[in-house]
Amino acid sequence: MPLRLEPDNTFRDALAAAHRPLAGMWVCSGSPLVAELCAGSGLDWLLVDAEHSPNGLESILAQLQAIHGFPVHTLVRPPVNDTVLIKQYLDLGVQNLLIPMVNSVPEAEAAVAATRYPPRGVRGVGSALARAARWNRIPDYLARAAETISITVQIESTKAVDSVTEILAVEGVDAIFLGPSDLAASMGLLGQQEHPEVRAAVEHCLGAAKSAGKPAGVNAFNPDTARHYLDNGASFILVGADVALLARGSEALAAAFIEPTEAHEPESY
Repeated sequence: MPLRLEPDNTFRDALAAAHRPLAGMWVCSGSPLVAELCAGSGLDWLLVDAEHSPNGLESILAQLQAIHGFPVHTLVRPPVNDTVLIKQYLDLGVQNLLIPMVNSVPEAEAAVAATRYPPRGVRGVGSALARAARWNRIPDYLARAAETISITVQIESTKAVDSVTEILAVEGVDAIFLGPSDLAASMGLLGQQEHPEVRAAVEHCLGAAKSAGKPAGVNAFNPDTARHYLDNGASFILVGADVALLARGSEALAAAFIEPTEAHEPESY
């Protein structure tokens, strides 16, 4: 008799049960070992990124396995809002998706449909072959699959900000996540995510989420900015990244032990 397993609680469940904002970090290295190190940090959640990081299906699977068992929630961001990719991620066992560049209601609806089996959506059926169902060791997985998945969509353009109220109303969208860097670029303020107009747009979306009764998160590596957004209603936040910590830490070692010369001074960060 095979072991009967149950899926983990979703990030949606964690947000609903939380009595404080949830703090997390990016995991971008593609390394299961680094993911395991981050999983034991005491943070609430991790975001394994495949949009701007060297992550494919095999490395995502390895990181899910490395993180599993730690008291931390894992979100995975695909490179694009694509039905086939989302199907593959879900079959790998990804339960919490962060969908990038969702600019409209139809795009939000497409993301939700990609996570639902027919007739509620368009997800392909392959649970007998998939880690998600533990190869059919999770009872009634096909009927219950939607309960095991949470969907957070990214608001990171002026078009998305203009449509945020309608996007929040899409059934199956559990939360929104603000990306100030891309938002700044779409506003003609490339590299100026701290600009007052960008902050105002983020705060507008945080307010819209509160009115809709749905959680909203934001990316903010600057501690003062992070606290500002938390004070303005963010329910979850990303405050760092594995690669950024390694880059800044190694630079600090070099600065401490190597005499500065023109060759060692970077032009900018």
